Amino acid sequence: MAPTFLILWGTAMILQADLLPDKKFSLLPPVNFTIKVTGLAQVLLRWEPNPDQEPTDAKLGYHVKISAPEDDDCETKNTESKRVTILHKGFSASVQTIAWTDRSFPASSWVSAELPAPAGAPGTSIVNLTCTTHTAANNRPDPRPYQVSLRCTWLAGDEAPGDTQYFLFYRSVPLCTYARGLVPPRLENSRGFRFRYNSQTEECREYSQDALQRNTGCLFLRTFIDSKGRGALVVHVNGSSAHAVIKPYDQLFALHAIDLVNPPGNVTAAIEGTRLSIGWEKPVSAFPAHCFDYEVKIHDIRKGYSQTGQMTTNGFNTTVSDASRYSVEVRASVSSVCRPAGLWSTWSRPVYVGREEQRSWTEWFLIVLMATVCSLFTCLLACRSCHLWSKLFPPVPAPKSSMKDWIATVNYEKAGSGETESELVSTVEEHGPEALEDLMVAAAWTVPAPHSHASLCGEKTEHCVSRLG
Repeated sequence: MAPTFLILWGTAMILQADLLPDKKFSLLPPVNFTIKVTGLAQVLLRWEPNPDQEPTDAKLGYHVKISAPEDDDCETKNTESKRVTILHKGFSASVQTIAWTDRSFPASSWVSAELPAPAGAPGTSIVNLTCTTHTAANNRPDPRPYQVSLRCTWLAGDEAPGDTQYFLFYRSVPLCTYARGLVPPRLENSRGFRFRYNSQTEECREYSQDALQRNTGCLFLRTFIDSKGRGALVVHVNGSSAHAVIKPYDQLFALHAIDLVNPPGNVTAAIEGTRLSIGWEKPVSAFPAHCFDYEVKIHDIRKGYSQTGQMTTNGFNTTVSDASRYSVEVRASVSSVCRPAGLWSTWSRPVYVGREEQRSWTEWFLIVLMATVCSLFTCLLACRSCHLWSKLFPPVPAPKSSMKDWIATVNYEKAGSGETESELVSTVEEHGPEALEDLMVAAAWTVPAPHSHASLCGEKTEHCVSRLG
């Protein structure tokens, strides 16, 4: 037995030695490495295997390293690699040959290529570019039940001339994954996931402008963007001017990070005793009901404080005071179970429930008292400023006496008995009974004789009027 075992063991060792790679074998770098722009913010890296590479049983692959605009790397068995990346800063990459299955082989040296940054004056490209997407139900005859709109805004560069005009283009990049499920947050392709490239590029047709009539915003009511917000959004803005070369600008957005989720619909609230029951419907979205997280905010109006809570169901029950009044609001977000976490929606319209705040009798008394005092004060000011009291209650005049007519008649008769007719008109002011008696006595003393015309008009001519007959 022992000799047989030794023979078998020796044979196995010989066969294994034959299968071991030659440690002196070396890998050579690829050749004809090029970088070519093939689309909006998209480049194609291509190379060829080194023709001088020695034949080997080991399977070869390639390690691609990106140096600009950001550091990144990936490995592939192909001789090309597509990349979605910003290009306004330029692009540079390197590639080397590696043994795909046996890492005991040392990798080859690097071979590099570079794509220069596009021309343009510094400070002329746009700044502060922001974009958001919004999903709505599709009311048109379209196989897609939901429609996605896109809105972007930006500011003109500080060094951009006044006649600069900007133009926006976008392209959606759907992201495909293998069976592992979740989409990684990285946008570039690497082992385990890849991009499915969409050649559809759209130019903005509906711009908003600043005070200098420069385009600073864009709205797409209908887009080709995935309604579930999976993948990436490529936005490119270039410009033109008669006084300078405008530098273009690129930006990549993860769609889940800019998707504005709709708020929950049909929010209801009811109180039975001390039990508050709240319900709502899922937002308008391509995602099913189990793909949402919710946040509920309950505000106690009487006490002036709020409490919030998160949940995954579309209903909520809690205990509250039956003596207060509450406002209820709900917002939603797509759960990380269905895609990477993104933005919360806006709050739904507040729903009010509960009793109105009851005021005590002392508060009502003070309110009525203050209203009464203010009303009286206003009336007094109005009466004083407009003499309203004298108009409403005028003074009663004193009764007129017929004594004046009697005195005038007597004087007229006595004056008429002479040769010359004269008329005496006496003025009597209304000064009351005492003044009237004095006037009668004075009239008796001043009655002239029938034959004396001169005595009728004495020094006080304002009490008589002479008339020659």
